[in-house]
Amino acid sequence: MNDTNAPAIDDPRTIRNRIFDEIALGDEAGLERTLTAADIQLFAALSGDVNPQHMDPAFAASTRFHGVIAHGMWGAALISAVLGTRLPGPGTIYLGQTLNFLAPVHIGDTLRVGVRVSSRDEAKKRLTLACTCVNQDGRTVIDGEANVIAPTERIERPRATLPEVRLIDGAGKTLLDAVRPLGAIRVAVVHPCDEASLAAALDARRAGLIEPLIVAPRAKIEAVALKAGLDLAGIAIEDVAHSHAAAARAVELAAARKVEALMKGSLHTDELMGAVVGHESPLRTARRISHCYLMHTPAYPRPFIITDAAINIAPTLEEKADIVRNAVELAQVIGVETPRVAILAAVETVNPHMPATLDAAALCKMADRGQIADAVLDGPLAFDNAISAAAAHIKGIESDVAGRADVLVVPDLESGNMLAKQLEYLGGASSAGVVMGARVPVILTSRADSRETRINSCAVAALVAHRHRTSRP
Repeated sequence: MNDTNAPAIDDPRTIRNRIFDEIALGDEAGLERTLTAADIQLFAALSGDVNPQHMDPAFAASTRFHGVIAHGMWGAALISAVLGTRLPGPGTIYLGQTLNFLAPVHIGDTLRVGVRVSSRDEAKKRLTLACTCVNQDGRTVIDGEANVIAPTERIERPRATLPEVRLIDGAGKTLLDAVRPLGAIRVAVVHPCDEASLAAALDARRAGLIEPLIVAPRAKIEAVALKAGLDLAGIAIEDVAHSHAAAARAVELAAARKVEALMKGSLHTDELMGAVVGHESPLRTARRISHCYLMHTPAYPRPFIITDAAINIAPTLEEKADIVRNAVELAQVIGVETPRVAILAAVETVNPHMPATLDAAALCKMADRGQIADAVLDGPLAFDNAISAAAAHIKGIESDVAGRADVLVVPDLESGNMLAKQLEYLGGASSAGVVMGARVPVILTSRADSRETRINSCAVAALVAHRHRTSRP
C-alpha cells in the first residue's frame, strides 16, 4: 500500500508528519507486519494477562482465538503505529477508535494494516480514518474507524531504531537466591589455563557459589591471570605438570572428599571425563553418567531439563534408562518431587522402523514396572506434544506428561545438542549444564558459554553437592 499526496522524504533517517492542510479525502497509508509468538508474550507481559492458553504459542496458532492479545492489542497497536508515524504522523492526537474483529489472527499471519481518510472537519482539524487489517489470504480480519486531531505544525524528527525487546525470565536469579544461603562448595577447577575458564571460576567465587581449588600448572595460571588482569589472591593452586595430570589429580581430590565437584577448564572434555569414568576411577558408580541441560525459556512456563546432549553419542536402551534416572535425580534436586519425563522422537506413535520410538515405549514400560522410579514417563512424544498441551490435544494425545514436561529425553547427542543450542540462541533460553551419575557433579563449560551460563552451572552443581552431603554416608 502506497501513501498518496505525501510530502517527499529525502532522508530515510528522519520521520516527518503531514499537517491537516496537506491531507485530502481518500489519502492512505499502511504497513505490514507478521504476528510472532514473541509478540503474544510481550503483550501478555504488558497487559498482565498471563493466562497459560494465551502464552502457549500452539494454542494461539491452532484455535480461533479472539482474545485481546492476539487480536485487539496487537491490531490496535499496528493501526496506532500507522496514525502516529505515517498518516498524519508525529503530533497526532488520538481521540478514539471503533474496531470490529471479524476473523482470528494466528501466529505466522501477515497483516496489511491500512488507514484511509474518510472525513475532514476543517474547523476542529479532525480526521476520521477507515481502518482495515487484511491477512495474507486477502481476508479482512479487523475493520473500523479512528478519530484523530491532525497536527497543524510541521514536525520532523530522527527516525528511531527500536531496541531489541526480550522477555527475560527470573530463573537464574531464583536459582542463585536458592543456592547462596547453603554456602559455597569446594570445587576442583581443572586446568583453567585460558582467560574464559579462569574468569568463570573467579566469577562463581564472587557469587558465593564455590571455593575454587585450581588444579593446573602454576606458572601457566599465573601468566593467564597477569595477562587478563585477574586477581588470584586467596585462591589455592594445586601445581601439576599438564592437563592430563590435572584431570587425574582432580579425581583423586574428589575421591578423598577434599572437593565436592569438578569444573572443566580449558582442557578437552574427553580428557576430563576419561579420568572421571575410567575403569579404575573411584568416581564411577553403577550408573551411566550423562549430561543435563537445565533450561528456561520465555516461551515455556517452567524450567526443564534436556538430556543427554553432551556425553552419550548414541545411547542404548539400558543407557537411556540411566540417563532418565540421572535427570530425575536432578529434577528432584531443584524441587520437582515427581518430574514428568517426555521421551522424545520424531513422531508420537511406535514405529518398528524408528528405534527411538521403540526405546521410548520400552522406557515407559520400565517405569510402569518400577525399574525407573519417582517419575511419570510418556513416549514416544514429538517435541511439540511434549511442551504444548494444545498440540497434544489436536493429535488426540491424553497424557499426564504432554504439554507439561519437566524433562526432555532426546534420542541421541546430535539431536539433543542441536535442540539445546537452538533454544539458547534462537529461543532466548537461559541454561546451565551439569554431569550426573558420578560420585560428584561435574561442571562442563564451553568457550562459547556466557558468564550467566557458567555461573548458573556452578549453582546447579552446588545444589547437587549439597544434596549429596545429606544423602550419602
